[in-house]
Amino acid sequence: MASPDKQRKRAQRAKAKAKQNRSGKSKANVIHPLLANPLIDEPFDDVAIDLSTFDFQDIEENGFDPADFDDLFRAMKVGEGISLLAMCLVFLQYPVLELVVAEEEEDAAIDFMMGLLITYRGIFHDEDEDTAVEWIGGDAFQTAYNEASMILQKKNARGTPGARA
Repeated sequence: MASPDKQRKRAQRAKAKAKQNRSGKSKANVIHPLLANPLIDEPFDDVAIDLSTFDFQDIEENGFDPADFDDLFRAMKVGEGISLLAMCLVFLQYPVLELVVAEEEEDAAIDFMMGLLITYRGIFHDEDEDTAVEWIGGDAFQTAYNEASMILQKKNARGTPGARA
């Protein structure tokens, strides 16, 4: 886990980037039409998330409180109302998830992601864990998740010639 100072600096950079993106920067070179929707493209820009207080080790040891991820789950529900791909785009842009994927072991990050998705399905679709895991492993979700990942990779490779899809 990164030091609190490093997490604070990363959070400040993310906040500055978000502000820059909101300040009228042209989005003419849209990677995917869904990214033209502000509810899908960087949906957490206006959500106050203090990454410096995030303690992944505590989550690994004690689990997480779904209420702590209410902003993620609500944004995912909005995305899902548009399409499964939109929901996956929202999910993959969650700053806490990005931090975990960047800083933790792959297995731990996957477990965390699975936990979030299972909890989401339980809350909004009244599914038990086995049903949610089956949904996550299904072709529809896997296809949407992989496409969302590719879209965000292209988006994050800004300035790359031919990045427009």
